[in-house]
Amino acid sequence: MPERVAGWPLALHGIVEQLRHLGAEIERLEKRILAWHQSSDVSRRLATIPGIGPFTASAIAAAVPDGTLFRSGRHFAAWLGLTPKVHSSGGKERQVGISKQGDGYLRGLLVVGATAVMRLARKDYASRIWATKLLERKPAKLAAVALANKTARIAWAVMTRGKTYEAPVAA
Repeated sequence: MPERVAGWPLALHGIVEQLRHLGAEIERLEKRILAWHQSSDVSRRLATIPGIGPFTASAIAAAVPDGTLFRSGRHFAAWLGLTPKVHSSGGKERQVGISKQGDGYLRGLLVVGATAVMRLARKDYASRIWATKLLERKPAKLAAVALANKTARIAWAVMTRGKTYEAPVAA
């Protein structure tokens, strides 16, 4: 039974108890996801990519059982909704935002991971060059989505080639 806090209305005690149960359930599910991640070769290889951790890798591996379903990394990124939408009128083409056509959960995980990589890019020389050049021309959120697109393409290559990610060597 949860401990009672003096002065709290009785209704809050039930909510606190529900939150405790929910916290325990989240911990249990996290352990199951991590155990599945450790048992999946594809998930472990995906986790070697910067910006993709065990949860994102598990989600991608579970959602895409076979990377060869996509002809290229660009098709995979488009399936996730990470490619620009093109509007054309009067012979002029404009790119406006991303299509957001695919799995919103996976797309969100990749964008959050890319945002973290962008923040840490100052410490890593190889990614710093690309990120710094992009951030000079574009807003931070747009740069994070561009990096998420790049990450999705790398993930496709890792899934289809059966190899782990190798970071580019700085010149």
